[in-house]
Amino acid sequence: MLYGRSAEVSALDEAIARAHDGFGGAVVLRGEAGAGKTALLETAAARGGAMRVLRTSGAESESDLAFAALHQALWPMAGLLGALPEPQSDAVRAALGQAAGGAGDRFLVGAGVLSLLVEAAIPDGLICLIDDFHWIDRASADALLFAARRLGTERIAMVFAVRGDAPVKGVPQTVEVRGLPEAAAAELLESRHGPLPGPVRRELITLTGANPLALKEIAARLTPAQLAGRQALPDPLPGGTRLFGDRVSGLSAAARLVALVAVVETGLDVVLRAAERLAAGAGAAALAELEDSGLAEVSGTGVRFRHPLMRSAIHEAAAAADLRHVHAVLAELTEGDRRAWHLAGAALGWSEEVAAALVAAAGRARDRGGYGAAATALARAAELSPGPRERAVRLKDAAVAAWLGGRPGQAESLLAEAREGAGGDAALTMEIAQLRGRFELNSGNAAEAVRIMAVGDSMDLLADAMEAASYVGDTAAMAELGRRAVAHTEGFLRDAVAGIGLTLEGDAAGPGLLRRALLRVDELEDAAGYLWAAAAAGALGETDLAGDLATRAGQVARVSGMAGQLPVVLEFVATADRLAGRLARSQAVSEEGLALAREAGYENTVAAHLANLAVLAALRGEEEPCERQAREALAIALPHRVGLRAGVAAYALAMLDLCLGRHEAAHDRFRAIAAAGPGAGHPTVVWRTLPDRIEAAVGAGDEAAARAALQVYERSAQHAATSESRALLARCRGLTGSGEAALLDALRLHTNPFEAARTAMLLGERLRRAQRPGEARAQLRLAWETFERAGARPWARRAQEELRAAGESGAAPPSSVLDALTPQELRIAGLVADGLSSKQIAAQLFLSPRTVEYHLYKIYPKLGIGSRTELARLVVLQKAPVAGDGML
Repeated sequence: MLYGRSAEVSALDEAIARAHDGFGGAVVLRGEAGAGKTALLETAAARGGAMRVLRTSGAESESDLAFAALHQALWPMAGLLGALPEPQSDAVRAALGQAAGGAGDRFLVGAGVLSLLVEAAIPDGLICLIDDFHWIDRASADALLFAARRLGTERIAMVFAVRGDAPVKGVPQTVEVRGLPEAAAAELLESRHGPLPGPVRRELITLTGANPLALKEIAARLTPAQLAGRQALPDPLPGGTRLFGDRVSGLSAAARLVALVAVVETGLDVVLRAAERLAAGAGAAALAELEDSGLAEVSGTGVRFRHPLMRSAIHEAAAAADLRHVHAVLAELTEGDRRAWHLAGAALGWSEEVAAALVAAAGRARDRGGYGAAATALARAAELSPGPRERAVRLKDAAVAAWLGGRPGQAESLLAEAREGAGGDAALTMEIAQLRGRFELNSGNAAEAVRIMAVGDSMDLLADAMEAASYVGDTAAMAELGRRAVAHTEGFLRDAVAGIGLTLEGDAAGPGLLRRALLRVDELEDAAGYLWAAAAAGALGETDLAGDLATRAGQVARVSGMAGQLPVVLEFVATADRLAGRLARSQAVSEEGLALAREAGYENTVAAHLANLAVLAALRGEEEPCERQAREALAIALPHRVGLRAGVAAYALAMLDLCLGRHEAAHDRFRAIAAAGPGAGHPTVVWRTLPDRIEAAVGAGDEAAARAALQVYERSAQHAATSESRALLARCRGLTGSGEAALLDALRLHTNPFEAARTAMLLGERLRRAQRPGEARAQLRLAWETFERAGARPWARRAQEELRAAGESGAAPPSSVLDALTPQELRIAGLVADGLSSKQIAAQLFLSPRTVEYHLYKIYPKLGIGSRTELARLVVLQKAPVAGDGML
């Protein structure tokens, strides 16, 4: 029976009721040991009616075993795996030990867990209870939290019970489980011991903090005279902070050893066999003694301690020699990962045999996506390694695993240790340097990444250094790296890196190398290759082609089994969508990328997505979100020297002014972007924003500045040959003196409907002011309709006002039927139009197939249709061409 927990139960009831109605979510029960969190979990299990209940709990002895807790939770649902998309089901099967050779990607495991929970929630909903979350292995915790953050439309309630301040990342709803109210604590005491004198009752409540477990355990140790107030309460109270120490010390030596076995191993068969060895054939009797003590109970599959503190008390009371002896016995009775960890627990001093076993365990964990467990195993293997080089290699590998597991701080510490131990091994030192550079580039100082990686001469290191220098905006470093790349053997990557550097330097050979690299695009297989191709196209000024290649990189990343790199790839995909006028899709991609980047610990990628979201807010005329997201992006990008992302954030603020017609303010901001200084002067941002800068300068009446910017733009675009790049140049010329003819040329060349609408609006405004309203109306109507469809409200209002001034005051243009869809629904609709099944869509978007179907059932009535075929037809009829005017 629960006493005094009405508020906590009410919070659980609300979460369960919302989940039952299709508004899933997660709740954290946070409190000290003995506060009653487990009892609240049991209450939650009983209050869901017909809702299915799944349970798992953390165990200190299994905290280093990848997916131990997930196996406990999901094993009863293994029969539902066939309903999942294949990449997700493969990842979960590998995590559960049902298959070898999984994709090794924790995002796929997390998506698979979510899909499996959704399947388990049919038909009545699901309550998932996670006890002792602070002891759950990192791989299981990552997967469970990935699912918990994505329950908005699912009939699932997840409840995490956690001790103290252990983090439960991304679950905002927390219920603090504190000491009982005084009346409830008194009721608890009296239910067990009858009425107590007021002073005794109050002193017990005060001294225990009204902790339910402490109240029950301590009161049970008091004499009748002490409870009745005839004798003073002992000082200190019996049990102390550990509560169960006297029970442990009261066990026989054999029973204490058997208890220790049960602490470090869970399987009943193994516990019984180890008990027989340790207790010299009296294992069953020792186990019975342990049960009789009230510390544990034997179930059909294992030994369960009645409270986590009982397990801790046994472990802390054990002598180090006894603990090593128990691990040594268990190492003979187990295999695989458990054997490796028991060997490690039994080890004294260095042991290459034990270290190798841990390395093998780390490999198995890594293959299943358990990077946190792999990092822990490799770090322990390094401690046990007798040779300094082996130790350094294992620390380096541990750092990589920690990084992939979303633990950047631990990764950097491990890599620093590896660097100290590398000694004179030049190849290992260079490999460590490359990793240091990658870590800095993703989450640290990008300029430091350039400095670290630029010392290497391999093509991979030069490419990484070039990427880092491009993020910083260090053109001198990029030019030098390009010259150094020329010395390498001809190939796609060499041509792209050398071509970018030489083109920046003004070397006539640069564009030719870039063209040669782009001719090999059909040979590319991975997302990184497509991003380098996009960079090559961008260096030529063909950023519409760059957008197409970035989109292709995103498609490859989603199906390649390397989804861990997806947050970075999505930076460029979101930008390509935005610049093609697909604002809703860009919003959805950046929101997804932002969530994944935060989960992965990629801070600089977080800045990239925030900056893109700020630009989208500017195009919609939303001042507060634009300014807030730009500030958040700058707060990361400036100290990290990521000039590219700082420049995009500054561009967002300039575009906000331009979109709202504040031309002088926009002109000032664009000039600041082009100036030297922190967060400004990034060459890519400067030249790719030149069309906007020229428009702002013309609007502000600064014709000289507009002409000067045009000269810079003409030099920058001299090697561009795509229609869209020539259209933008023609528009800029039209704004700065070439007039109507240049704007008409631009309209004929545009392949990007959004940029065509901007040109049409500028032409329409010019025609109206030239007293040619009939010609102006056609251009302005085109612009108005396009901006309305794209959601670019400030420009839509401007085009509408100009259209009215030109004599047309009719109703608003008919909106696209797809405008009724949310960004996520729009993405799903587009993938349906591409012919993908619900499982395939789920695999790409890290959703469950049933979530995809849920969205489709919402889409159909919104659009007045009833089938995938009709949806695909609608999307194809209204879909804008895939193109982009640039990639910031």
